[in-house]
Amino acid sequence: MVDVGEKADTERVAIARGEVKMQKVTFDLIAAGNMKKGDVLTVAQIAGINGAKRTSDLIPLCHPLALTHISVKLDLDESLPGVQITASARLRGKTGVEMEALTAVSVAALTIYDMAKAAEKTMIIQNIRLIEKRGGKSGDVVNQ
Repeated sequence: MVDVGEKADTERVAIARGEVKMQKVTFDLIAAGNMKKGDVLTVAQIAGINGAKRTSDLIPLCHPLALTHISVKLDLDESLPGVQITASARLRGKTGVEMEALTAVSVAALTIYDMAKAAEKTMIIQNIRLIEKRGGKSGDVVNQ
């Protein structure tokens, strides 16, 4: 791992986003809460939060971080059709939280796929990306 011991503690924030695109019939099942495995959006939200907390277990050489905040928001988007996922991670520390936000989105997307795969196996997980990061030596980054 990179030695961050000499770095100053600063407020670090990262926002990531991604999508799960699906057929309209699958979208409608999720929106109506009619998936056999249960409430897809709530389970995916919890999975994303857990994923962020476990990032250092999943990604080699990531520092284990004491997150002070993680949120995962899932929005049904009829124009995809599918689910838009946005994750935000925050802490005060020596290293950034980009990987935690990206992992939250990824795990939430995989959970949606798992919970809906009985209805459709052609869903597409797409556009997982860092939207914004603030804090740290490299400064702020905004991607749209």
